[in-house]
Amino acid sequence: MTIEVRVPTLGESVTEATVATWFKKPGDAVAVDEMLCELETDKVTVEVPSPAAGVMGEIVAAEGETVGVNALLATIAAGEGAAPAPAPAAPTPAAAAPAAAAGSVDVIVPTLGESVTEATVSTWFKQVGDSVAQDEMLCELETDKVSVEVPAPAAGVLAEIVAPEGGTVDASAKLAVISSASAGAAAAPAAVTEAPAAVNTGKDVANAPSAEKAMAEAGLSADQVTGTGRDGRIMKEDVANAVAAAATAPAPAATVPAPAAQTPRAPVAAEDANREERVRMTRLRQTIAKRLKDAQNTAAILTTYNEVDMTEVMALRNEYKELFLKKHGVKLGFMSFFTKACCHALKEVPEVNAEIDGTDIVYKNFVHMGVAAGTPQGLVVPVIRDADSMSFAEIEKAIAEKGKRARDGKLSMAEMQGGTFTISNGGVYGSLMSSPILNPPQSGILGMHKIQDRPMAINGEVKIRPMMYLALSYDHRIVDGKGAVTFLVRVKEALEDPRRLLMDL
Repeated sequence: MTIEVRVPTLGESVTEATVATWFKKPGDAVAVDEMLCELETDKVTVEVPSPAAGVMGEIVAAEGETVGVNALLATIAAGEGAAPAPAPAAPTPAAAAPAAAAGSVDVIVPTLGESVTEATVSTWFKQVGDSVAQDEMLCELETDKVSVEVPAPAAGVLAEIVAPEGGTVDASAKLAVISSASAGAAAAPAAVTEAPAAVNTGKDVANAPSAEKAMAEAGLSADQVTGTGRDGRIMKEDVANAVAAAATAPAPAATVPAPAAQTPRAPVAAEDANREERVRMTRLRQTIAKRLKDAQNTAAILTTYNEVDMTEVMALRNEYKELFLKKHGVKLGFMSFFTKACCHALKEVPEVNAEIDGTDIVYKNFVHMGVAAGTPQGLVVPVIRDADSMSFAEIEKAIAEKGKRARDGKLSMAEMQGGTFTISNGGVYGSLMSSPILNPPQSGILGMHKIQDRPMAINGEVKIRPMMYLALSYDHRIVDGKGAVTFLVRVKEALEDPRRLLMDL
């Protein structure tokens, strides 16, 4: 049987890569997960493991060749041609696992997304002994950003659950074992007894060649690097993380407040303790807490306020909302007006749409608008890409669609990455005034609030107008007060006279 080796997902916005190095030649024996080649993109280096044991067949993409996502790289001859592969691997227990699992299929943690290295097993939908169909959902993983459902890679019987509910698993770790439908009942015990041996002998698994080279260049030994690859295998990214951690090690040591986080809580009266309930924070909630505190500790956050008269926007919306719904199939809300107004203002004050990278300022010549959304699991910020080039209808459709999937926990990692500016609408919950916290590494976030009728002086007369307070929190390291105030005034002007948006004024 011939198995194809294809280019894996390369990461957000990366569509092609260059084949840098082949570690195997046609005719070489390969084991499952043994590194076949290394790809280089404009952002990262990606190593391609063997999807099965066998013999290296044809190399389709030669070194130096540029390939797209899912392009064919090579073929592996499995089945009868795979016989030579186990022989050289027999002395090492780690290599013996694929042979022991001949009648079974491992369920592996799927790709979790860029920069996500671990997840928590939140729910198993199947129990050991249950029959499963191919692509049937087995379990749900919870990362610090999204929930990921894991489908069955093959039909059969769930023979073993390796990672129980509540357990933390690394990217590409084994979750369970499925006894394939054609293997018979005898195959399952073999997988159950042998699989742990492979896990417990992770040190016998060869590290990635590029990682060995990087460790040699950095002067690090393997025990100084934590491997995140399968069975603890050290990858090139792990070495880079270890080098970065070593470079920044003195800073945490000098931080005095750190131990305060471990301070035990105050004593609780016995009669009150019985009425308390202790619930472990979800990974998402832990990450929200960490990121918000990191933002306060890192950025020089300052907030400036203004208020906007919503009369014209409300009148325009009331006049066209039925026609808008009939033509575009989506309701005309306020968010599209605010999104358009912010995109307009960001062009005039580009530093609000920029970010700091070391000693550089990175200006974004586009607007990927983050729209904060509250969900039962916590706050998430789906991103509307290139919002500055979208129409009112396109923005409303995108917000409605992403908002629904955010509430259902169906957002992908890519949909919450890359934002350049964020809008947070606390007004839907009745908030009259707040100071939003930055969403790192962004330099600005606009807080919307409740629309409330208030008496206002208009041309010397007191009139009742629907008013909204606006709050712009910004990073004072990159945005000066003049720029922040100018941005907020431009948003106010565009909303109080929506015709300015059409005229690009």
